[in-house]
Amino acid sequence: MRLFLTIAAVASVSLAPAAAADVPVTDANLAYTGRWTTESAGAVPHWAGAYVTAKFTGTTVKVKARAAVNFYASIDNGPDVFFAGVKGTVPLTPSALPAGTHSLRLSYRSGDTIFQGLGLDAGASTAPVTPPPKLLEFVGDSITYGALTSKLALSAYGWQVGERLGVRHKQIARSGYCLVAASGCVGQAAQFFRTDSTGDTAWDFTRYQATAVVINLGTNDAGHGVSGPAFQAAYTKLLRDIRAKYPNATLFAFETLKKRYVTETKNAVAATGDPKVRFITTEGWLTTGMDYADGDGHPNDGGHTKIADRLAPILAPALFA
Repeated sequence: MRLFLTIAAVASVSLAPAAAADVPVTDANLAYTGRWTTESAGAVPHWAGAYVTAKFTGTTVKVKARAAVNFYASIDNGPDVFFAGVKGTVPLTPSALPAGTHSLRLSYRSGDTIFQGLGLDAGASTAPVTPPPKLLEFVGDSITYGALTSKLALSAYGWQVGERLGVRHKQIARSGYCLVAASGCVGQAAQFFRTDSTGDTAWDFTRYQATAVVINLGTNDAGHGVSGPAFQAAYTKLLRDIRAKYPNATLFAFETLKKRYVTETKNAVAATGDPKVRFITTEGWLTTGMDYADGDGHPNDGGHTKIADRLAPILAPALFA
């Protein structure tokens, strides 16, 4: 009897499942794109369209969430799957993956947007990620943010262009923002240089360098009484200030879809005297009603795709020349 009990005890120990592997947010193999900060609670994405990518071994992966959050996850370059109102340790692989090395991309939408790390199979580990060397940054308001589209930032033209061209991409955009600060309207002339869409903490531009920057501002300024001369002066200064942060980037001034401040925007481009600052005309790109979610204000998913169709070949030479 004693022998039986001893063998049973040994068998019980040998069959106990091994502990899953934890991946902290500081893991050197995680690749963060966009403006992220690491805080005591985890890694925090700022502005729209920030994402984190990883490679991992094993057959399953989980993400850790402190509280209810909405995010998108893409595994092995597959579709972005939406996880709504999840928290705790969230399984991302309802079916086991084939053995081997896999990829993951996470992008947060809303809620408690704090990334607290990954959970992998016992004995699994992360592997180095090699992000594309080129990076596109899109600066704007609700249109660049992707307001009224199905996936917000992930449906917006900037995300689509970045994915199409195979480069890293980031949207420094928020609904309702202007170029010039005015009552009820935050001005990107100053906020672009800050870590978050709210607050005054300066962003550390040594963290990454954009290859090209697309600026789509002016749609909201007209409703806040910004004069043409004030807009032109602010746009000229913004272009020069961005050039100071990104000495080698090509800067593109995007003609607003409502054709507001067109002359002033062109004049601002000319005033820089910089051959790598260019104006993009958007004449005829979208059709009122058909390509908008609300008549003529915010492009729908198809409208953003049409913008990406036009914009990608304009930006490609600046990225790959």
